[in-house]
Amino acid sequence: MSTVNRAWQCGAEVEVTARADRRQRASVGWPAKTPTLVGRDEAVSRVAGALARGPALVIVEGEAGIGKTRLLREALGTLADRPSSPEGVLIATCPPVPKPAPLGAVVAGIRRLAPKLDALGISALGGALRPLFPEWTDDLPPALEVLDDPSSVRYRLFRALSELVERLGVDVLVVEDVHWADAATLEWLLTLCADERDLSIVVSFRPWEVRAGSLLPRLTARAPAGMSRTRIELKPLDVGQIRQLVASIYSTDDVSEQFAEFLYDATDGIPLVVEEYLLLLEDRDDITRENGHWTRRVLTELDVPASVRESVLERVHRLDRDTQRLLEAASILMDPADEPLLSAVADLDESATRGGVARALASGLLCERSTGRFTFRHVLDAQAISGVMPVSERRRMHARAARALQREDHPPVARLAHHFREAGDEAQWCGYAEASAELALESGDDRTAVETLLQVMNAAEHPIGRRVRLARRLGQAAFFGAAALGDLAEHVVDVLRRVLGSGEIARADRGELRLLLGRMLWAVGERSASFEQWEAAVPDLGHRPDLAIRAMANMVLPLISDWPVSRHRHWLGRAGELLDQVATKDRRAFLDMRMTALLLLGEEAGWEALRHLPASAPTRAGERDIANTRVNAVWAMLAWGRFDGAREQLAVCRRHIEAADSSRLTYLALAVQARLDWYVGNWSGLDARVAELAGREDTDAESKLHARQVRGLLQLAAGGRSAAQRELHEVALEQTRLGVMEPEAVAVPAALARLHLADGDPAQALSITGPVVHLIARKGVWLWISDIAPVHVDALLDMAAGDDADDFVATFAHEIADRNFPAPLAALVTCQAIVAQAAGDPRRAADLFADAARRWAALPRPYDELLSRERQGRALLAAGEIAGALELLADTQQRLHDLGARWDADRVAHLVREHGGEVARTWRGGRRGYGDRLSPRELDAVGLVARGMTNRQVAETLFLSPRTVECHVKSAMRKLGVTSRTALAIAAVEAGFIAPDGGDSVGAG
Repeated sequence: MSTVNRAWQCGAEVEVTARADRRQRASVGWPAKTPTLVGRDEAVSRVAGALARGPALVIVEGEAGIGKTRLLREALGTLADRPSSPEGVLIATCPPVPKPAPLGAVVAGIRRLAPKLDALGISALGGALRPLFPEWTDDLPPALEVLDDPSSVRYRLFRALSELVERLGVDVLVVEDVHWADAATLEWLLTLCADERDLSIVVSFRPWEVRAGSLLPRLTARAPAGMSRTRIELKPLDVGQIRQLVASIYSTDDVSEQFAEFLYDATDGIPLVVEEYLLLLEDRDDITRENGHWTRRVLTELDVPASVRESVLERVHRLDRDTQRLLEAASILMDPADEPLLSAVADLDESATRGGVARALASGLLCERSTGRFTFRHVLDAQAISGVMPVSERRRMHARAARALQREDHPPVARLAHHFREAGDEAQWCGYAEASAELALESGDDRTAVETLLQVMNAAEHPIGRRVRLARRLGQAAFFGAAALGDLAEHVVDVLRRVLGSGEIARADRGELRLLLGRMLWAVGERSASFEQWEAAVPDLGHRPDLAIRAMANMVLPLISDWPVSRHRHWLGRAGELLDQVATKDRRAFLDMRMTALLLLGEEAGWEALRHLPASAPTRAGERDIANTRVNAVWAMLAWGRFDGAREQLAVCRRHIEAADSSRLTYLALAVQARLDWYVGNWSGLDARVAELAGREDTDAESKLHARQVRGLLQLAAGGRSAAQRELHEVALEQTRLGVMEPEAVAVPAALARLHLADGDPAQALSITGPVVHLIARKGVWLWISDIAPVHVDALLDMAAGDDADDFVATFAHEIADRNFPAPLAALVTCQAIVAQAAGDPRRAADLFADAARRWAALPRPYDELLSRERQGRALLAAGEIAGALELLADTQQRLHDLGARWDADRVAHLVREHGGEVARTWRGGRRGYGDRLSPRELDAVGLVARGMTNRQVAETLFLSPRTVECHVKSAMRKLGVTSRTALAIAAVEAGFIAPDGGDSVGAG
């Protein structure tokens, strides 16, 4: 375990920055000079070279105490043209606070660089900077017009800030500890990189402390256009380098290899921790200088501290009480503070404060971060000190800190919220936290705003007025923001439900909160619950037609199972009655939702409405609305089978998403693209893409479910029966829980039914397809039936329900007659062919299957085309046309294999060989090694054995030879250490390889 980890176990954290200006130590022998920078020559050269050549992105990463700040200082000092020109270098250091003020570190850096704003010739855009630099009000242009769109406000602010940096003559921007940066700062840095300015950007960070969902990986992932990219990853020192470091600190060459190894083992080679250990060892007289040589105790007798925390507290205890109080105040403040602020928090007079600062500096615990502003050299030190303070005293100091910060000309709302909360002042904390959230929203940092508001809502009981106001703002920030919230959305739902359940809310407020709750329920995938909230909201929104029409517009989408189409059309009509009472923006939102509803209902009018969508919008919010509408349209198009139009719209949609900069819509578009790729046969790399999308924490529930659907379908086609069945079964259960009813959801029960038919269990297959088909018929959305119709007919016929199959196909044909539904028409012809073959007319069936295959190919849906070709081949075999059938089947088998549908390719190959045909055996690059794990084929075989099948029955199901199945079963027995088939089934269940019921008996979802 590293020393850093040992420190964490004691509640401390080693500070990231190893400041170079180490002060005179109290103990004898500790040098006043800065230790030599060891082991970083190449890194210094690379950083300096990149900055000298001009525009560069320099990335310095490494763990706490590794020396990132020292490296940058050394590199900047080597630039001959800028060694003493601070105007050319802007340094911003991100503070280690949970909720940093948006752009706060950059603003502080600019204020230090330019205390006054001289005549820089800033354009009118500079008026956007007034909220950030109120002290420059007299020198800044007039305030700009107020914009309703937070994204536009943020974009304008970024442009103004970039212009200011340029006018200040900054050619190197250094942002230290960027892992603590707020989202607005990171987004501004991304904007700077994209602008191709004559500016070099340097960032340093700890890679493992980057917050989930941070934009930092996007900033560091690749070289921006027009900039070189230099990435430095600082590694720990080795034993030899530690010897050099110790030698430079003590100005001696008398450092033994053994002592260096001891330090290496104790510190893991972290330079800062090496220095701290040396200081502690010297302070305790564990190392002494005698007769011109350094000696140490025997290693086994050394009383080395179990953590760096103990060293900090020991140093503090040597100081007088005034200095200790000043250090306690600094630990409460955390950020750099001047003497008056430290005096106020410590409750010391001016003289005592001045003396305490001097002694704290001499001790090495405090450093002067900038002129007259002091802070701890390491966050660790602050945490060690504040952690042992009595709770009552800690609260009093937080209260004094808050009151002192309130008196500043520009009170820092985020810091005030923190201090008032720690002081236990609920009312003040809530007020400043709300203000901090608003500031985050104005800067475009939606996620921070949501996190802050959630924290406020969950931490205290608020008066009803404040509770409603906070809940409303929370719902708006969560739903309308561009950030992907991931699991955070569930917490928003919980809060809104809790507020609505209090029973004290006025009717007008209740309607709006129900609308917001419905939106958030939709965001987390709870479709039925969202419709309930929207319908309940309408009676309470009579005074707000703008909100009422939005609630109604949501309900026109036919996406829940328990509403007939007539109920959706009812709200379509009701919303239309309000069009004359609402503003253009709300009218546009309804018309967009109406278009999606018409496409889902199979109305050609939806395509006409699509042609009238705006091509662009002047604001990011407008671009987000267009992108949202278009991605919904593409999703609705897939059921039609008009894939050319879907591809075109998706390409347009990407441009709007890029302009809107919405991660939520990015993930939704990726999910829709994955579904389109599944249909059109673009399967290369698709499994990895959907796995990544489903595995991201910030992916919304809807996109995650779509990705898992595609992954399950791919697994089944590839022959991974057990994995596919688990994935599809879980997706089906989730769809049922959430009340999901949408076109692509039909593919999941269809795939599960195919598995049961392959296992010879048509009753189970029909128990899955029957309810889905009944629901589609009852709802009247026959456009959605393409994926499940053929397997439903198969199940009916296998159950000897020929009349029911005939009735279904006739009804299907009637419902889509005279409709231009390419995919459903291909499915209908497939069903007609299945019925014809069951009726004993294989020749007609072959012709119909050929027609169906051509229709699938025209879309294109190559997988369905090839499945129809397989059926055509089987029909030709039944008609006695053996040669033609085998030729067709051999070609189909090869194309299925090339597509990636190994399960189907193996089945067709078995059929061809069974009838004397030849199928090329594809070399798969040698046998895959699974070690002690069961291979996919072994899992399939064991799952069927667990259901009581014989080897021959397993072989027939998997389209393998009995000999091959015997080999798979024996291999599985060997790996699981059993000798009987019964023990094999039990061991497989206990190992989690198959479900307790045998892994294959998945019921209807």
